[in-house]
Amino acid sequence: MFSPSQEEHCAPNKEPVKYGELVVLGYNGSLPNGDRGRRKSRFALYKRPKANGVKPSTVHVISTPQASKAISCKGQHSISYTLSRNQTVIVEYTHDKDTDMFQVGRSTESPIDFVVTDTISGSQNSDETQITQSTISRFACRIVCDRNAPYTARIFAAGFDSSKNIFLGEKAAKWKNPDGHMDGLTTNGVLVMHPRGGFTEESKPGVWREISVCGDVYTLRETRSAQQRGKLVENETNVLQDGSLIDLCGATLLWRTADGLFHTPTQKHIEALRQEINAARPQCPVGLNTLAFPSINRKEVVEEKQPWAYLSCGHVHGYHNWGHRSDTEANERECPMCRTIGPYVPLWLGCEAGFYVDAGPPTYAFTPCGHVCSEKSAKYWSQIPLPHGTHAFHAACPFCATQLSGDQNCVKLIFQGPID
Repeated sequence: MFSPSQEEHCAPNKEPVKYGELVVLGYNGSLPNGDRGRRKSRFALYKRPKANGVKPSTVHVISTPQASKAISCKGQHSISYTLSRNQTVIVEYTHDKDTDMFQVGRSTESPIDFVVTDTISGSQNSDETQITQSTISRFACRIVCDRNAPYTARIFAAGFDSSKNIFLGEKAAKWKNPDGHMDGLTTNGVLVMHPRGGFTEESKPGVWREISVCGDVYTLRETRSAQQRGKLVENETNVLQDGSLIDLCGATLLWRTADGLFHTPTQKHIEALRQEINAARPQCPVGLNTLAFPSINRKEVVEEKQPWAYLSCGHVHGYHNWGHRSDTEANERECPMCRTIGPYVPLWLGCEAGFYVDAGPPTYAFTPCGHVCSEKSAKYWSQIPLPHGTHAFHAACPFCATQLSGDQNCVKLIFQGPID
């Protein structure tokens, strides 16, 4: 193994250091119409050839817009806090040779490394589904990674725009801390939740917090964009851990560390699990036809051999058209095996490896969407409250963002093997 000092000076063709990956919840391995450039469903953060981090330096208190413009036009990074019409505090930022900065937001301008758009729950995530008004900030947040081991990653609200500025206008929540430095919150806020016990099958949900522009941790505001900030949480930090969730009010991102990903199943592993299930030739207990999960590349088209399941009981069948009851909803059917009434849906394999907490076989389905993954992964996501709208929280399928329902939010699947 290389020690970090050797790693820095090794041959140029060596893999660059990977800090981690951001994976957008609600997508099953790629965007519906394919990943394109900086718009994709996951983004890997690698050590940059040259550091681009910044750190606070000089503070100016300005009373005229002209003086303010003179500073913001110097080509240096800065954050402006407008306190009133005739008072602005500008904090200049200087180059930091020890950190790399990555910016996330809705804007497609060059300072944004990872372009994120609103996630529509369900599988209607396509370019045709136009968001009338996005709630994601154009320059939503920045992630700053230490260039030296252990490569700590920290998150901050707001990103620098094309002029290298962050502006907090008169209406934005902002304040001066007891030590004198200015801080503030963005309009809809950047929320973070660190799972307790890491990102493993034993983990439990942590508490959702808000991160300030300078990276301090606060309790949530009354509503998402309230003027009044929450309380400072002194014993928590903005350091991202494996499994940390970042909510940008319209999209939620999962942070996976390089080490965490090393212990996560890969796309190849998931494909092997799919082939293993299909090799066991599960059968429809009524039609006795063999069922097979479609290949990972065909994850939107229902195929003839596709397994379907009754989500109240978990019995897996092939598609059939009977079992409708006049006294139930259109999607509700009676299972011919156990007479339980409930939703009857096609099953889809969860293909985004980053959402798996272990490499177990895909034996559980989320309700009501029918995405299938390992038992521990299903149980983990079933208990995670995700922000929804301006002040609601609910569990959702990580593969399609559908709000979960039913007794447990997921169900154990009951496959029938071949009779021969």
